[in-house]
Amino acid sequence: MKATITLLPGDGIGPEVGAEAEKLLLAVARQFGHEFTLQTGLIGGAAIDATGNPLPEETITLCKQSDAVFLGAVGGPKWSDPNAPVRPEQGLLKLRAELGVFANLRPVAPHPATAELAPLKPHLLHGIDMLFVRELTGGSYFGAKRREADAAVDECRYTVAEIERVTRRAAQLARGRRRKLTHVDKANVLETSRLWRSTVTRIMDSEYPDVAYEHVLVDAMAMHLLTRPSHFDVVLTENLFGDILTDEAAVLAGSMGLLPSASVGEGKVGLYEPIHGSAPDIAGKGIANPYASLLSVALLLRHSLGLEAEAAALEQAVSSAISDGVLTADLRKDHPASTAEAGNAVLQRLSALAKAA
Repeated sequence: MKATITLLPGDGIGPEVGAEAEKLLLAVARQFGHEFTLQTGLIGGAAIDATGNPLPEETITLCKQSDAVFLGAVGGPKWSDPNAPVRPEQGLLKLRAELGVFANLRPVAPHPATAELAPLKPHLLHGIDMLFVRELTGGSYFGAKRREADAAVDECRYTVAEIERVTRRAAQLARGRRRKLTHVDKANVLETSRLWRSTVTRIMDSEYPDVAYEHVLVDAMAMHLLTRPSHFDVVLTENLFGDILTDEAAVLAGSMGLLPSASVGEGKVGLYEPIHGSAPDIAGKGIANPYASLLSVALLLRHSLGLEAEAAALEQAVSSAISDGVLTADLRKDHPASTAEAGNAVLQRLSALAKAA
């Protein structure tokens, strides 16, 4: 197949892990007989430095003309002043809105080889295979904001339509898994959560009677993730809660450097990125873990390009590299692999799988 993919390296370790993702995309195209056109754009702090805008119009155009978008990371100390009128994160939020990617998918399935690195007792990690579905373009991140002399306001607003569409996406995904959905809210306090709860209940009862569901308060969910994480299948939540809970869930995998994400909507263009952020403290050292980025490429192949066999082969190649002990410094202190070495290990294993197919 032919596809156009936009790469947005961004800031910090973004260009380093993005380079490994680019090599992998080219390898997939070559080894499986596809034609991928790769183009690069600016976002975040790099875009501010070059243009004064965290998301230039040229980047928006490139992304909208693509079949998929890969993002490295945005942000860093250079642009971290919360009072600055222009910040890298504004570019990311605007990109999500421009592409209409309202559902963020974050799978969490710890690899057996990294289980000992998680701060939980080993028996708690057995059987974990969950998928977070986080609403991505509403709530307090996108609501009206106001700063006064001695007060500040962040509006959290949701419409029924916004909740319905992400609930349907989560329920559809649950149907393809273990048919179990957990909705997370704070309905005992927040009016937006009460709207979420009533809407989710209506949609699930009327349209997805074959999917079991439950409502869990967000503070309880924070505890359950660390005490009985294998209980959950698909976890549906609003924007702010999802941002926090998925970072918490990253400890189940042993490192944030192992978790990918996909942001999808009704259109064909999806946004794919590792969840780890820009990690400015290790940027430029060649030690960043590229596996989350490479697994994000697998999600890109699956969700935007419909290449399930290629996505599965890539996931198998990453799993094999981890099993063989090719681990970066976040996972291994003695003789860790560099970013490039980990990326090359996956490329080698992918090549062997492609030849065997």
